[in-house]
Amino acid sequence: MASYTSEVAKIHKKFQSALKRAKSRQSVLNAYWKHKRDHERLLKKHLKEEMDQVKKLKDKMDYK
Repeated sequence: MASYTSEVAKIHKKFQSALKRAKSRQSVLNAYWKHKRDHERLLKKHLKEEMDQVKKLKDKMDYK
């Protein structure tokens, strides 16, 4: 997978492009809601990957 930062950059590029193409107020709002949904999906995936890393590392450690 590409890095989180590069994925965010792609999402923002798509969002900016959609805003430039928007011809109505509703299309601007639709672009925003799609952008928000993409962001939330990416963040959820990123945080899951980080939690998996934490669990893997934690499992290797002894209890104290």
